[in-house]
Amino acid sequence: MSDQRLRTVRERVRPFPDFPEPGVLFRDISPLLKDPVAFRTLIDLLEDHLRASFPKIDFIAGECLDSRGFLIGPPLAQRLGIGFVPVRKKGKLPGPTESVSYSLEYGKAELEIQSDAVEAGQKVVIVDDLLATGGTMRAACELLKRLKAEILECLVVIELKPLRGSEKLNSIPFYSLLQYD
Repeated sequence: MSDQRLRTVRERVRPFPDFPEPGVLFRDISPLLKDPVAFRTLIDLLEDHLRASFPKIDFIAGECLDSRGFLIGPPLAQRLGIGFVPVRKKGKLPGPTESVSYSLEYGKAELEIQSDAVEAGQKVVIVDDLLATGGTMRAACELLKRLKAEILECLVVIELKPLRGSEKLNSIPFYSLLQYD
């Protein structure tokens, strides 16, 4: 992976101290999304990683809750010539769904996926912008396992290492483009 390409992406991640509460250093990807060259570089890097790692992927699944995984997943899926499957907050998807409750740092939430989103055995990569404590990613994994999908990897742009979220993924392969301590 080109250090320059990675640097281009990293330079567009903006830190916000004390957001959303004192003591938290928020990593904002808004400048990355605003810069078409940096955003294209991000998608290039993720595409290169997936093409090198997996000969066949059926779908990209992205969390469309209050995260920005849905901004990364569809262009990445389009590049790979595959479909995108949304994982959403409960009550946002029509038709029969599977749902799971999970804990957040500040309470509980529920995610759901349409019951016919994937077929048993289909190969899926779950994409999100950031992995913090891992609760949301773990919930997305649970939903896809219920549909009997084969989860190839959980892929994020940013990993906040001190929060150890990848440990909650129960040995599902995990890849982060940028890591912060």
